[in-house]
Amino acid sequence: MTERLRRRADFLAAAQALKAPAAAFVLQARDRRDERPARIGFTVSKKVGNAIERNRVRRRLREAVRLSDGARMRAGYDYVLIGRRAALAFAFDRMQQELEGALQRVHAGRRNAKGAEQTRQ
Repeated sequence: MTERLRRRADFLAAAQALKAPAAAFVLQARDRRDERPARIGFTVSKKVGNAIERNRVRRRLREAVRLSDGARMRAGYDYVLIGRRAALAFAFDRMQQELEGALQRVHAGRRNAKGAEQTRQ
């Protein structure tokens, strides 16, 4: 079960944590160090397109998360998915695979696909 991120401070905190870039999105993950359910937030900037396109990207990201059942999302984590324009034309099953891979990478402690280690604070 996941909850939604709503406060700006939570989004900003996640931006300082682990990142896993993918073609259709960037996943940010922050360990809150508690046992409450995972929380997830979605953001799509105006650079992606007009309101219709941004909402479509956001809906596709939400559906990918919903269908993944949050199986790889851990309690005590905040996740933020930042949509990219490529998500509009990206194959949906491929986007789901990228989400699974991105979750694996952030939980392995890697900062990005190249494997640079994230330092813990």
